Amino acid sequence: MMTIADRPESWPVVSSEDIHRDGWVVALRSDQVRRPGDDGTGEGEPFRRLVLEHPGAAIVLAVDADGQVLCLQQYRHPANIAFVELPAGICDVPGEDPLEVAKRELREEVELAADEWVHLASVWASPGITAERHHLYVATGLTPVSRGDFELHGEEAEMQVFRAPFDDLYAAVLDGRISDAPIALALLLARAKGLA
Repeated sequence: MMTIADRPESWPVVSSEDIHRDGWVVALRSDQVRRPGDDGTGEGEPFRRLVLEHPGAAIVLAVDADGQVLCLQQYRHPANIAFVELPAGICDVPGEDPLEVAKRELREEVELAADEWVHLASVWASPGITAERHHLYVATGLTPVSRGDFELHGEEAEMQVFRAPFDDLYAAVLDGRISDAPIALALLLARAKGLA
């Protein structure tokens, strides 16, 4: 009988070639991979897999004392959509705890700090092409803070910050008006775990 759980596993990589690497936080490479075989050294013809390297991200479902969720509306060029999203940021400092990333992003994007933090889940964004993980948190006990010397740029400079009732956002996910995966998953998990 199969155990209902993910399991760590690594297949032999015959070769790896960078397709694009420019010093930013993401890179694209091409790996030649083999099935592991009985002895673990690999068997059969190698097959190509593209891998988008990404350090992961922390996402914050910040809920105030009135049950309002801090949201952003932000343009995302690859999709040509201004998504309703949660404060989030890339884990771009090697070794940094994702919770610290979440705290930093809450401060920088919406100028808030939180007294209480609950880890909802860490999930793989799209494991068929990237090892990007999303670390989802609920933050409560919100207080205003300064973003310090952090400056918003690019799409962030145009994002709109707003509050919306948790139940309204939840309904918008269920009926398809909100389609950003991290906010949808955070809302569904928070409701399922009785946190909102």
